Amino acid sequence: MAFEYLTNSPLEKAKAEYLERLRELGMYPKSERISSAAACGRVTAEPVYANICSPHYHACAMDGIAIDARLTFGAGETTPVTLTAQQYITVDTGDPLPEGCDAVIMIEDVIKNDDGSVTLYAAAAPWQHVRQIGEDICAGEMLLPAGVEVSPAAIGAMIAGGCLEVNVIKKPVVAIIPTGDEIVPPTDSPAPGDILEFNSSIFSAMAEKWGGCAKVYPIVPDKPELLRETLRDAIDSCDVVLLNAGSSAGRDDYSVSIIRELGNVLCHGVAIKPGKPAILGYSGAKPILGVPGYPVSGIIVIEEFLKPILEILCGKASAMDEYAAAVLSRPVVSGLKYREFVRVRMGCVGGRLIASPLNRGAGVVSSFMKADGILEIPQGCEGIEAGQEVNVRLLRPRAELEASLVVIGSHDPLLDELGNMLHQRCPELYMSSSHVGSMGGIMAIKRGEAHAAGCHLLNEADGSYNTAYIKRYFPNGGVRLVECVGRTQGIMVQKDNPLGISCIEDLLKGNVRYVNRQKGSGTRVLLDYLCKVKGIDADKLYGYEREELTHTAVAAQIAADSADAGLGIYSAAKMYDLDFIPVCIEQYDLLIPDHAWDTPMVQKLIETMKSEQFRQRLEDMGGYTVDRPGEVREKF
Repeated sequence: MAFEYLTNSPLEKAKAEYLERLRELGMYPKSERISSAAACGRVTAEPVYANICSPHYHACAMDGIAIDARLTFGAGETTPVTLTAQQYITVDTGDPLPEGCDAVIMIEDVIKNDDGSVTLYAAAAPWQHVRQIGEDICAGEMLLPAGVEVSPAAIGAMIAGGCLEVNVIKKPVVAIIPTGDEIVPPTDSPAPGDILEFNSSIFSAMAEKWGGCAKVYPIVPDKPELLRETLRDAIDSCDVVLLNAGSSAGRDDYSVSIIRELGNVLCHGVAIKPGKPAILGYSGAKPILGVPGYPVSGIIVIEEFLKPILEILCGKASAMDEYAAAVLSRPVVSGLKYREFVRVRMGCVGGRLIASPLNRGAGVVSSFMKADGILEIPQGCEGIEAGQEVNVRLLRPRAELEASLVVIGSHDPLLDELGNMLHQRCPELYMSSSHVGSMGGIMAIKRGEAHAAGCHLLNEADGSYNTAYIKRYFPNGGVRLVECVGRTQGIMVQKDNPLGISCIEDLLKGNVRYVNRQKGSGTRVLLDYLCKVKGIDADKLYGYEREELTHTAVAAQIAADSADAGLGIYSAAKMYDLDFIPVCIEQYDLLIPDHAWDTPMVQKLIETMKSEQFRQRLEDMGGYTVDRPGEVREKF
């Protein structure tokens, strides 16, 4: 049967219609009675009224003596009053106020005499230092209204008011059903073709963060009868059902037909990217969400549809997302048919928030881990130009973004190590690094979009690094080139070098699969230079147009046997246990603009670069020579 999506419904329209339908069918919060002591973070299902007063007796509020205040009237510095041992009672804080007494005098204000009497130099006011019945809480008064989150202090108030149990909104149970023949439980040694099932862990954490309780089912193979049986059980025993994968157009994608069998489908296909194949279904008042298998697609669908459902079922008001204006560092192209969600890294440079797009693949879950914000491109928009101001939904507090050191430019694992050390030394500081190549970093500095840029650009005329490019792009100066490391570049090949590659010329062998770095990267410039020196037409390399953004990504392709060779740094080869043919030692520097130089963030970075800890870590990683890291090589 030919497959077609039922709809391409705009996001807000689909969401509004879905939630309205579920409400009409009777989707509402349920309640349960639990111990007040265990109610922190839960939402009250009804008003809470005090059963007793607090305090429920007249309580002494100080250590001292309890008295009848009238006995002290007239006492002063020149007219002290003496009370006999029978006219006062010694008390401690919290003691019941003795019969016949209506005041407490602090022990510090009492002069004891040898015969047991006491002398007072100040009169006591009636009920001073006494906590009267109901001072804090009166029996019958409302302690908490319905629909509010129970705080730690509220727990104390309820117990003080004699409310040992409370009716709260029951946590909705969210069924998560992972499906697919190729899906396997998490393992550190998957076989080729195995896909680790980690979506359920992500979705469980999201559901629990929003107040739900996750119930993860065992992986269901792509067999309609098994999927039907599992879905039926989930509908019967849970409040919300997530059916993960099987929502697209593959030969084993049964989700939409089985949801229809057991319930209804409002729409199949929402105009968002990623997340297009989402299924909005229901059985009675129970939502059934068909969630795409790609993790980023799934996360977007979960955020857009599960979150508002749980807000209703948990009795919570919709959380207001925080947005901020930012400058886009690179252009973003988008299709007209969808509302697109682009993950971005962010930081504050020169008083402006800068947003740098991350990898946009629907399966690239690490981009969500690294993302500081989400740029939403409206349906019908072809894209956004670099330098344009955009509105970004923040995933981290703005204060953290303003304390983030923005590094844009050439990739090297040492940047991650530096960022980690910087945060360890100064927990209030963060590093946000984006890998766009050396030229991309230089242009980011030129546009005022970064605090620092990694670069290692070879000048073919004299073999020097970086200086010629800085002079060309910053004719009026205003930047400093800070020494970082010398690093060994070479040809990374598979373990034991099965193809016998020993030099650049060997890359032309007919059976060598090459994997390259992106245009504008220093490593790409170096390869082109080496090919030119050897008289090699670089375009003849098989895989020359195949690009990766980092040294580690190149190494990973070689280790996975999808490529035989690639130019990169020794530390990446060591990380993946590859063989390595050294080609040269290049200078990797950080370019820092003068306007950022004196900022605490940059100075802490320089301090970290000069540390023994950094030197030791570079030695452990291998392939680096360290002379004067953190020192200014040249000021322009």
